[in-house]
Amino acid sequence: MKLLDRFSTAQLIALAAVSSALILGGAFVFQALGYAPCKLCLWQRWPHAAAIVIGGAALASKQRALAWLGALAAATTSALGFYHSGVERKLWEGPAACSGGGVADLSVEDLLSKINDAPLIRCDEIPWEMFGLTMANLNAVGSLGLAVIWVVAATRKA
Repeated sequence: MKLLDRFSTAQLIALAAVSSALILGGAFVFQALGYAPCKLCLWQRWPHAAAIVIGGAALASKQRALAWLGALAAATTSALGFYHSGVERKLWEGPAACSGGGVADLSVEDLLSKINDAPLIRCDEIPWEMFGLTMANLNAVGSLGLAVIWVVAATRKA
């Protein structure tokens, strides 16, 4: 944590909030480029939006304790990212509303219903990856790092 010791509490909060804004902005850029988000992708965006608001409130009010809420927001989106990563890699099933599932035991009517109700964007498919890392993987790890920054800001001696 020696690197983080160089920053003031306000700078750490600003760094974490601006980083969430950049991540959220990046998600919107990918969407504009044609990578439509699935349900789990959308869920991961909300904690980043909350972290931005929390960061602004913490900086405006000088209430360092708000950094705990920022840490919670970052940890939440990180957890969602790890969960989504597992869904993408088929380690576990995702929400039925946005993931594929077994069809062996379905009747013809149930199968037709499943096809008709299937989401356009599935959570268990990887639309983009670089060096084996997906957007969910990057969010999971990056947001975990942001959670650490928030915690350091929250626990810093005044």
